[in-house]
Amino acid sequence: MRALGAYELGAPHAFLELPDFAEDFSTHLKLEGLNPAGSIKLKAARAMVENAEADGVLKRGARLIESTSGNLGMALASVCAAKGFHLMVITDPNANEHSIRFMRAMGAHVTVVTEQDAGGGFLQTRIRLLHRLLAEDPSLVWLNQYTNPANPGAHRDGTAVEIFRGFGEPDWLFIGTGTGGTLMGCVEYVRDSRAATRVVAVDTVGSVTFGGPPGRRWIPGLGASRRPEIFIDDGSFDKVLVKERDTVLMCRHVARTYGLLLGGSTGTVLAAVRSMRDAIAPGATVLAISPDLGDRYLNTVYDDDWVYDRFGVTDLTGVEPTDRTKAQA
Repeated sequence: MRALGAYELGAPHAFLELPDFAEDFSTHLKLEGLNPAGSIKLKAARAMVENAEADGVLKRGARLIESTSGNLGMALASVCAAKGFHLMVITDPNANEHSIRFMRAMGAHVTVVTEQDAGGGFLQTRIRLLHRLLAEDPSLVWLNQYTNPANPGAHRDGTAVEIFRGFGEPDWLFIGTGTGGTLMGCVEYVRDSRAATRVVAVDTVGSVTFGGPPGRRWIPGLGASRRPEIFIDDGSFDKVLVKERDTVLMCRHVARTYGLLLGGSTGTVLAAVRSMRDAIAPGATVLAISPDLGDRYLNTVYDDDWVYDRFGVTDLTGVEPTDRTKAQA
């Protein structure tokens, strides 16, 4: 890759402590929003494209298609622009305007579906359209983040290595679950290295990935209206569900307490840390992966009217979230 290849992903300075987030243990963030394209998804995007190139699936000038709620589309748009590929992105109303404008600025063709699927989300609607377009034009290449082994592989060989070499072995590692790529890659690394780290998978209420009922979700990043194929629940990690209302309150709490603008997925993961604080031993080291920063959420999570219209929250001062739902571990 031309422009992005020289950038060192996951440098050690991307780790940040949140002092006094919890009374008895230390809480740290791995800030993936410092990557080019602004999120952790650059790792999966680059790995999937480069693996397809190595396998001969992609040649210069190829046309790719992908379904995404935002961050992967932005990452793929950056990678494709640098490598000379054409990209078609299928997204939905949960993708924020910043993400859509970013993808189009990189030359991607973006289609926004508006019909909800049977699970109350848009994923299956996006996938149906994607399959129709593939049938109409067999020259399109779908890398398929939901099944592509390069997705978890990027985090096994990248994100997890950065953590254990740059940060050290955490006692607890909290990871948001979207496609499951970051989670599965880190779980594989922890298992193979026989680390004592306890991994916690975090998802949003309304997502079906952990087996719960589907429901309407507003914040992109985590969750799915169908279970991603690469997600394998082998019992080696805990699972926690967080309500989106608590995601919003946590994001605002961190912004006003630490002066740090975080993305919705990070708010969800930190709400999960707070919900499990009674299970975490005093003196433990907790690390939470922060997939992106909060600038692209200014019109949603950090907008009072948007929050009130969707969650009816009237106290928007950034108080500590209290209403959480925990999945069975």
